[in-house]
Amino acid sequence: MENQRKIRTTGSEPVANDHGPSTMRAVMYRRYGGPDVLEFLETAKPEPGPGKVLVRVGAAGLDRGTWHLMAGEPRAVRLAVGMRAPRNPVPGIDFAGEVVAVGAGVVGFAAGDRVLGVAAGSFAECVLADARKVVQLPEGITWEQAAALPTSGATALQALQKAGALGTGTRMLVTGASGGVGSFVVQLAKLHGAHVSAECSAHKTDFVASLGADVVYDRAGGGAFSGDAAYDVVIDIAGNPSIATLRRILATDGRAVIVGAEVPGPSLTGMNRQMRAVLVSPFLRQSLSMLVSVNKKQDLTGLVELMSAGKLESRIDKTFRLGEAREAMEYLVAGSVCGKVVLVP
Repeated sequence: MENQRKIRTTGSEPVANDHGPSTMRAVMYRRYGGPDVLEFLETAKPEPGPGKVLVRVGAAGLDRGTWHLMAGEPRAVRLAVGMRAPRNPVPGIDFAGEVVAVGAGVVGFAAGDRVLGVAAGSFAECVLADARKVVQLPEGITWEQAAALPTSGATALQALQKAGALGTGTRMLVTGASGGVGSFVVQLAKLHGAHVSAECSAHKTDFVASLGADVVYDRAGGGAFSGDAAYDVVIDIAGNPSIATLRRILATDGRAVIVGAEVPGPSLTGMNRQMRAVLVSPFLRQSLSMLVSVNKKQDLTGLVELMSAGKLESRIDKTFRLGEAREAMEYLVAGSVCGKVVLVP
C-alpha cells in the first residue's frame, strides 16, 4: 500500500492534506475485525475503464452487510472477498453522488449527472461503479435519502416478492422492523394494502408505528408470537425465531421468508436456521424460504420512482462524516439505530 498515506488514526476529523486530483480520501481496513480496524487514508483515485462510471460520493449508506464484510463473519463470506484479508480494502456498498467521468461504452450517463447505485468501496470520496448498477437520481431527493435506499430497499422489495401475492387484509408480521430493511418492508407492505404487525425493541415502537405499522409489539413482551397468531406472511429479519416458532404463528398455508444471515456470533455460513427451513419446506403446506438479495437495476429504478412520488421514504437515524466511519459502525453495532445510518464527505 505504498500509494496510501494515513491522514488520521484517532478522533473523528481528518488532518488537513494538500493532495492532487489523482488521490482521494477513503475509509480502509486491512484485516477483519470490529470497528477499530477502520482507518481514514489517502489513496489513489480510480479511473473508469470500459463500462464503468466514476462518481463523486455525496453520501454512502451503512448497513449490516457492510458489518459482515468488515468482520469477515460468517466465515463463508471470506471465500468471496478474501480468505486472510479483504481484497478490496475500502468498505461500503451503497452510494449517491455526481458522475465525474465515464468509461468507454457507457451510455445514458455523463459528467454532472446525479446518480445512485451499488459498488464495492463506497466509503470514499469517489467510487468506481458498473454502469449497469447505477440509476439516475431525480431532483428533490437528497444524497442522504438516496444513499440509504439501494441495498436495504432492494432487500425489502425482494423479500415481499418472495413472499408472494399481497393484498388488502393480508396479515403480515415483520420482525426486526426498526432496521434499514425492516423500515422499507413495513412501508412497501402497506402500499400493497397488507395489515402489518411489527416487532421491535421497546424504545423503537413509536418509530415503527410512524412507518405505518398497524400493530407494534415490544420484542421483550413476545406478543407477536402469541398462541392465537395466524399470519399469512412473516418476514423475519431479526434472525431469532426457531423454525417451530415460525410454523406455529403461520396460518395453515402461510409463508415465511427469512432474510439475511443470523445475527452476530462466529459461524461458518450464518444460515443454519435458514437452510433447515428450506429443507423442510417441501414437506409442509406452509412455505418456508430464505432470501439472499441480489442487486437488480430494475428494482432500484422502481424504488426511486416510489421515493420520487412521495410513496416511500428513507428514514435516516443519524449522519456521520466519512472520517467518522469507525464511530458510525460502533453506533450501528450497538443496536440503537432506527432506520438507516449514512456517511457524508
